[in-house]
Formats: sequence, structure tokens, C-alpha cells
Amino acid sequence: MRDYARSIKNTRRRKSINIGVIVRSIFLKLGVKGTVLFITVFVFFIIGFIFWITKDLPTPDSIIKNTKYSTTLLDRNDKVIYQVYTDKNIVPVTYSDIPKTLIQATIATEDKEFYTHKGFSLWGIFRAAVRDIIFHKREGGSTITQQLVKNTLLTPEKSIPRKMKEFILAVELERRYTKDQILEMYFNQTPYGGTTYGVGSAAKYYFDKTPQKLTTVESAILAGLPQSPSVYSPYSGVKDAYISRTKEVLRRMREDGYITKTQEVDLGNSIKKVKFFGNSEDNIQATHFVFYVKDELDKMLSDNALYQRGLVIRTTLDLDLQKEVEEIVKEEIKNAKSLDISNGAVVVMKASTGEILAMVGSYDYNDKQFGKFNATLGLRQPGSTLKPFTYALAFENNYSPASTIMDVKTTFQSGQNTDEKPYEPVNYDGKYNGPVQMRFALGSSLNIPAVKTLASVGIENLLQKLYDAGLKTLEPTNENMKRFGLSLTLGGGEVTLLDLTSAYTTFANGGFATSPSGLVDVQTYGNKKLFTQPKTVKKQVFSKEVSFLISHILSDNIARNITFGPNNYLVIPGKTVAAKTGTTDDKRDNWTIGYTKDIVVGVWVGNNDNTKMNPNLTSGVSGAAPIWRRVFIYALSHGYKDGIIDKPSTVDALTIDSQFGGLPYKDFPTRSEYFIKGTEPSDTSPSYKLLKISKSTGKLANDYEVSHNDFDEKLFFVVNETDPLSLDGTNRWQEGIDSWAREQSDDRWKPPTEISDSNKDAISISVSGISDKENIENTPFDITANVSSSRNIEYFRFLINNVLEKETKDKKIQVSISKDPGIYTFTFIAKNEAGNESKQEFTVGIKTDPNQTPTP
Repeated sequence: MRDYARSIKNTRRRKSINIGVIVRSIFLKLGVKGTVLFITVFVFFIIGFIFWITKDLPTPDSIIKNTKYSTTLLDRNDKVIYQVYTDKNIVPVTYSDIPKTLIQATIATEDKEFYTHKGFSLWGIFRAAVRDIIFHKREGGSTITQQLVKNTLLTPEKSIPRKMKEFILAVELERRYTKDQILEMYFNQTPYGGTTYGVGSAAKYYFDKTPQKLTTVESAILAGLPQSPSVYSPYSGVKDAYISRTKEVLRRMREDGYITKTQEVDLGNSIKKVKFFGNSEDNIQATHFVFYVKDELDKMLSDNALYQRGLVIRTTLDLDLQKEVEEIVKEEIKNAKSLDISNGAVVVMKASTGEILAMVGSYDYNDKQFGKFNATLGLRQPGSTLKPFTYALAFENNYSPASTIMDVKTTFQSGQNTDEKPYEPVNYDGKYNGPVQMRFALGSSLNIPAVKTLASVGIENLLQKLYDAGLKTLEPTNENMKRFGLSLTLGGGEVTLLDLTSAYTTFANGGFATSPSGLVDVQTYGNKKLFTQPKTVKKQVFSKEVSFLISHILSDNIARNITFGPNNYLVIPGKTVAAKTGTTDDKRDNWTIGYTKDIVVGVWVGNNDNTKMNPNLTSGVSGAAPIWRRVFIYALSHGYKDGIIDKPSTVDALTIDSQFGGLPYKDFPTRSEYFIKGTEPSDTSPSYKLLKISKSTGKLANDYEVSHNDFDEKLFFVVNETDPLSLDGTNRWQEGIDSWAREQSDDRWKPPTEISDSNKDAISISVSGISDKENIENTPFDITANVSSSRNIEYFRFLINNVLEKETKDKKIQVSISKDPGIYTFTFIAKNEAGNESKQEFTVGIKTDPNQTPTP
């Protein structure tokens, strides 16, 4: 193979940049018309502008000469993560080495007018401008010649002067070199992913062959990569994105007449059969993070900015922490083989800024099966890790950590449609716990209380909070509203580990969410700043008070006892750390997310092919939790701080009843709880019911027995819940409570519902407000009379001096008396449907001695 640089050097014409030629070329291309004066003024303006633009302009010869500078990635402590040497990773090829199919595929995809333009395409520029301005979609308007200039001679800075320089150099390059020479340079300098430059390296890296041996479909795959290698790479890009991209390349080849329709179809069907080898000798530290940063650079600066020469890129990564996390993941995944776990991923993030401190996308990047895929960016179901957001929303709606929910078997159904499927979630351990306060429902990750809470606060409201916190896939769109039901709080949607970890910064920051970031700044070796990380923009999702309550619950190991017991991997002795686990019902995904006010650590384990893990996997004990615990222990021992946010002044502690969450009741156990001012209980719980029980029958005492004090007072537990989903009048929540209560051994959960039939035909009257022979000095005065009878009342009469004043069929008469001074007889007579009658009579004096003769 002849030397690449010498082949170009020996054939080029040695000329300096000729501004006049450039101006003529531009005018001819544009077809400039007008008056002589206008042309003269315009020419002088253009010449002056070009001289200003080109005062520091490199020559096209630099494409050959400038090959020794590197781009350096640094961590947050200025330790080198990765250095890109553009001449080190190039396997030079000559034009004759490049297969015709690759040339055709590249020209069809990148620059169909390559052989006819003079370095730039007006149509391409116009099309890109229209899509950018009107549709807000970034599309390259650059020709192959411009791409070569951009990738080799200029910085990735996005500015009009830089674009003008690119334009001028492209025109000059076209003037100096032939089209074949330009293609040869392009195919030697273009990045194809990672540190793979040029088709010589790319053919070896992806297919383990020389370019001459590339098949048509392999050529199409390579031709599709330069636009965005991090997206379309079969190794580290978006899953299967290279397939759709290759089909797009084949379509363009067919449209330009390089292949037939039949060939397009056949080649498209063969894409999935292509085998990749990944024979790269790259030695990149924090590989998944490097490619993540590459994508950020592409958005901030320009495509493939990472592979421009002479840049210093400072990142947010803590390299020491990154290396330790990589080792932890590798060791723990190896230890978890018996649980059918083949992969794991970790994100460590600075809570206050969203800066990524560590990103491990797989347990081994070099694993040929799935190591290249960055699992921190893969969509997976988050399990119960969404529950804290559900309860936070409830706390914003006047619920409190002491609010009691009945954890019983419950059917969630409206009953409106006969074909509606009932939803009956179960807890992780299959058990039901009866009355559970929200602190323990969240801490122990109970499913049924979480679903009831979501039903009370609303699915759309939760989706909005999740979206505001940074879970971009859970936006409350019409489509998502149709997709998601009450299982959302149990992880019914799909999120990425990166987004989920970022969402938890909301609680760590006192209610303010941050966005993930991997870049600090980018500058040239000449210290020219191309990018500086903007000030962190935080979006308020919850109040500080709500965030404190959630954080306090998630750091309370006692609250976890129901499900996890006192000994679990979420406890870090001597440290205060909030944590939440999540496991999908079918054991395909297992998570642990936790935080302090300083850092957030998110861990996922599972299988890349989405197969189930071993049923014996236990959240908080195995799976993600051991990785999470080791990462946190290391981080806290290496300068990162523990502790949750401070308690706001608007949150107070109060002693409450341990069972139902009201004020302390008699000698029942109590505990302390935090409340946002205004949400604390003002009375004992209404679930404590003192019922009057008939001494003779054990049933609820009837009115007669109560009036004759023939009853015992006993305590019962009575919980009532309203079913907010029911549209057919059936309270399914209460049905679940009643069914659970009947199965309890404690008889206090079984209050009698029938009324005693003892003395069922008896009737009696009780009167308050007067007594017989009473002298009443003040008027008016009130009298209240009540009938005690288990039977309906036929009549209830009130008479004054034998004159009927009032009659009713109710069991109560209440009257206000205002009479002149004198002596009066007040008579109450009642009769029930059994024919039994009761009478009460009183003689009273109104400002008169009642022992005198009554007033006639």
C-alpha cells in the first residue's frame, strides 16, 4: 500500500489561496447580476469580508500535515480519561483500495451532487436552513468536501465565521485537488465510531477485513455511520438503529440508480445476518460515559466534535469513583450468576447539579454479546421506584405520613362496563397487613396502599410530576393516558436508569429537579473556550416540606421492617441515606435508587434480552441492592457526604396513635411523626368505636336497652374507605376491608351489625330540660324528649295542660317553651306499631310555686 500522505502530496498543485479565484467562483455559482456600481461595491465588501475571515485561515495542506495533535478528555479532577490521537488510529488506504459500492453508498447518502459541485451545495444549504428554521430539526447541509474540512482543519465551534471558513476552504480544496483525491482524504479522515478513523480502521473494527473485501451491505452500513456514529454504531448506538439507517442508505442508492429495487429489498433483508467482530484496540476508560459525552458534544458544538484535534474537554466524571464502580459491578454480577442475572448498570450523580460522577453501562464493555450497549440509556420498567413520587403527590394534597390505608385484598374496577377487567394487585410477599400508615406503606413498598393512593390523587397528576422530575417517557400525553393505569405506581411504564437517577435529585434537593450533565467545559489548546457548562437550572416539582417527608421515610429502616426486616442492604451503619428498591412482577428488572443531599446512586440489574431472573431474587437483599450499598460505602468514605435535607421550620413532630394515626387513644401504643403544619390530626381516630352491646343478646343494644342502661360498652375497630373508582354504586374497597376483618382472630375487628331483639316490643320515653315539680325562672326554655323502641312509632305527642301542641312519628321531640307565669302540666305520650304505649308527665311552675293549683 503506497503512503497516503505522499500520494496526495505528489499530485497536488502547490498554490496559495487565491481570493480572486474564490470570489469569481462564488459569483459564477450564484449568477450575480446588477449594475456595475452595485457589483463593484459588493465585490469590495466580499473581498474585505473574506480577507477578515481568512486572516488566520489554515491551508488545505494542513489536512496532511496536522496529524499529531490530540483531543483530551479530563475528569472533574483533571485526570485523563481518554486521549484521541487522530493519526494513531488510522489505517491509511488509497483510492484504489476503496470499493466502488462504498463510494456509491457514501455519495448517495452524504452528497449526491459531489461530482458536479465546486465544494458546496446551495440546495443542501437551503434545505438544511429550512428544516432548521421551520421544523427545528438539525440537518447537515455540508458537502463531503465541507465535512472533510470541518473534521480536519477547523474547530467544532458553531458560528457564522467558522461556517464561512469551512465554505472558503472547501472551495479552495476543490480547486487544488481532484474529486478522487478528495474522496481518498475523506475516507481516511472520517470518524466511524469510537476512535475508529477512516474506512481502513472501520472495515477492520466492524468486519475484521480490508476495505476491498467489503460486501455491498457492509458498505451501506459503513456509509450510514458518519452522520452520528454514537447513534448508529452496532455496538454502542441505539439498539437496531443501524438497521433502519442502512435501509435508508440502500434506498438512496436505489434512488440514484446504483442498485435496483430488487437489490434494495434483498440487501435490506440481509442486514440482520451481518456479523460484527469489534476487533478494536481502543483503550478507553469509562467507555459508555465517553460516548455519552460525545453525544453531548455533538449537540453543543457539532457532529463528531470529540474527534476534532486539539481540544481539551473537561467532564463531570470522578474517574476514581468510576473505576471503583466498574469493579463493584463486575464482581457483584459475577456473584449473582445463580440468580440468572447477566448484566448491571450504575449511575452516580451530583444531587445539586445533575453532574454525572460515574456511569457504568454494563458489567463488561468488552463482552461481545451485550457489553457495548449502554444499559443506563435503555428503557426498562422501574418497578416500585416510582412509589415515592406517588406519596409525594399525596402529601401535597393534605395526606400525611400518618394517613392510614387498609392493606387488604382489593378489587380495582369501575363496574361501568361488563367487559372491564378487574385489577387485583398483590404485595411483594403475598401478604396483607390491614391498617398501614403511609410511612410504613412507602418504607416497606406495599403495593395495594400505593395503588389506592394513586387512585386517590389521579394518574394524570402523577404523570405530570414524573415528567417534571425528568422522566421524559412518562409525559401525560393522550397516548400515555391511554397506556397507563393504576399499575403506573408499581412501575407500569418504561424509563432509563439515567433519567430515573436524575429524577431522584428532586427529593435530594428539597423538591428541585436537575438534568443529567457530563460536560464542564471545552477549549482549544490555545485556551479558547468553545463551551462552558451553563448554570444548573432547577425545576421545582415538590415543596421542601414534602421532599423532607419522603426523604425521612426512605431513610427510616424501621419503616422498612414489614417487607425487608431490620437487616437489609439499604442500611449503611452510622450514615443517613435514603433508599428505594424496585422489582417488576415477573423479575425482569431489579433496581435500587438512593441518595443523600450530596449524591444520588441508581443501580439496575437484569438481562439485556429481557429474560426473567431467578424467582429467589429478593429486593433489598440481592440483585441491585448489594451493588448500591458498596458504591455508597465507597463514595461516603471518599469525600461525599451523607444526610438528607434539613427539616423545614414548617414541619413539626407530634405524638400520635401507632395504629390509626390520630391523637393518642387511651393506653394504645404511640409513636412520633412529622407533619406539615395544617395536616396534623386534631382528634383521635374515628376508627376506634365504642359500641353499646346488649347484655342479653350480645348484639347492638336497642333503644330500650340503652334507655334502661341494659348494655355493656365495648371497643371495636371500624375502618371505612370510599371507592373513588366505582361508577356502579359498589364500594369494592369497603368490601375488601370487611372481608379481611371477618378473617381476623382479634374480635375487635368484628363489631356486631344486628340490633338486639330483646324487649323488641317495649317502648319508653326519656325527657331532658325539665323535671317534675320544678320552678322555672327563665324563659324561654328548651325541652327534649326521646322515644326508645325497636319498633316504628305510630305517634309521639306533646301536650300542655292536655292540649296537643305537637305530634310526630319521629322518635324525638324538641320544643322551646315561652309561657306566662303559672303552673303547667307537660305530657309526652308515645305508641309503637306493636301497640305498646309509654307516657311521661311533668308539673312545673313558671315563675310560680308548682305545688299550687295548676293553671286552668
